[in-house]
Amino acid sequence: MLATFVIFLREGIEGGMIVAILLSYLAQIGQRRHFRDVFAGVAAAMILVLGGGIAAYATLKTYAGSRTQTIFETFTFLLAAVVLTYMTFWMRSHSRTLAKTLRAKTEAALDGKARWGLGLLSFQAVGREGLETMVFTLAIVFASSGRGVIAGGVAGLAASMAVSWSVYRMGRKLNLGLFFTVIGALLMVFAAGILVDAVENLQQLGWLPVLTHPLWNTSGALAESSTLGDIFHTFFGYADRPTVLQLVVYLVYLATAISFYLRRRTPKSHSSRPTPAGGTKLTSLQAGAPPS
Repeated sequence: MLATFVIFLREGIEGGMIVAILLSYLAQIGQRRHFRDVFAGVAAAMILVLGGGIAAYATLKTYAGSRTQTIFETFTFLLAAVVLTYMTFWMRSHSRTLAKTLRAKTEAALDGKARWGLGLLSFQAVGREGLETMVFTLAIVFASSGRGVIAGGVAGLAASMAVSWSVYRMGRKLNLGLFFTVIGALLMVFAAGILVDAVENLQQLGWLPVLTHPLWNTSGALAESSTLGDIFHTFFGYADRPTVLQLVVYLVYLATAISFYLRRRTPKSHSSRPTPAGGTKLTSLQAGAPPS
């Protein structure tokens, strides 16, 4: 539940923030009539992602317990870890220019077939976040017993919508740069856990037959199958019988990724205003607050 809550919170806020930027800019230039086009694109993206996720899960269930399922899970783990790492660094690097880029794309859409252009723009933005969320959710389902996955996702999505609304109404008062820095660091821990699961599967498949000796056995004190063990395993990568390679991959990835992430700086702004301590102050309304 904790992992899906954080994933849906993070992805929901990023997707919601993009929609908030589009709606705010349309409102500022007196084009509120195109709100419905933005919402149509959002709805289409959500339907596509939800349908794709259900289809993928239903298909995989037919191979439950087979080698095919293990292979599919392994590639899902690796893809989720790569995408999670990439998109976290991407947001950190592009936070300052996100609003400007979206405003330019909105202007381009309005110059042409606005209805289709704005719908496609919101479809692409929300669809990308939705696909990422689908991959992460599948990885979580495979890596855990599945308890609380839906509840955590719903709670995270609800919280993200509340934050996104706050961004729309009070963008200049919210330091989303700090938020994404903290959440990004937490997601690096989650990605490390996903890599551990991938390594475990690769060793079980015989594709990575090195450093397979178990380091310890804490299944008696805290089994992965228990409720608490499941939470620790899903979010922190806890294993009650980890191999040497699992521990090495976990520590090397975590140390490297978090070190670069926390030291990474966004490009310097051309503005004369100083960058606030604790990260870039990312607001969705850099062009001005929305009209009341």
